[in-house]
Amino acid sequence: MNENKHINYEILNLIGYGLAKFDTLFVNQFGLKSKSQFYEFLVQKKIADTIGTVKNRQDLFDPFFDNGRKGWWQKGDAYIHRKLLIDSLFGDLDCSNYAQIVKIYINENFDSFQNIILKTSPIIVSKFKQLQQTGLEAELFFLNNYNQITEFKDGIIQDARLLGDGYDFQIELAPKYFLTEVKGVRKASGAIRLTHNEYKKAEEYKNDYFLVIISNLENIPKITPIENPLKNLKLERKEIISSQIYYHSSSLKW
Repeated sequence: MNENKHINYEILNLIGYGLAKFDTLFVNQFGLKSKSQFYEFLVQKKIADTIGTVKNRQDLFDPFFDNGRKGWWQKGDAYIHRKLLIDSLFGDLDCSNYAQIVKIYINENFDSFQNIILKTSPIIVSKFKQLQQTGLEAELFFLNNYNQITEFKDGIIQDARLLGDGYDFQIELAPKYFLTEVKGVRKASGAIRLTHNEYKKAEEYKNDYFLVIISNLENIPKITPIENPLKNLKLERKEIISSQIYYHSSSLKW
């Protein structure tokens, strides 16, 4: 497989996952009877360059499903982060609803399935919007690989993302606690930014605060932990003024 990111990276991953997990049942959801017809459909819509492009994407996901096909078994878990991301959003969907996700994507980017969103539940549409968030993919990769970081090995991890307190995870290695903020970068290089809240937390915890960069997400991710990022990373202060819109009711008796 070409290691450079394909222009239709996200949709090809969704399709490869669907083929590996549901096989011809997935194809049938598009009104087609065979995989060969489905491959040709994707090439005609310019979603894939060639039939081989689609087959390769299924080969990538095949080893992660008990479907009787080995696919790229020799790659080991090199690409499992792609499956984990899709699992986290759509792993509980049956074949019909999963195919709806793929149709939404095609509808928005290739104009092939008009009015499909009208037939789709709102929560599926909301999950679809999460797909392209780099942060989520990076956090999931960290959750499944944090033990690779020497300082965190054998630690107990706790998810703090919903707390909104300037860090994503706490890792306990008694009697110490490390706070980690995870940032994702699609390519092998790129800038990151800390919010004011994250900056203040890093300032407070110093050597017990780690910024963890998950880079190269579009291929094989790399983990770069940075201890005490305010000391070990050059950061430039930038101020962005934004406004929020609220809608208030009058005082009512409830």
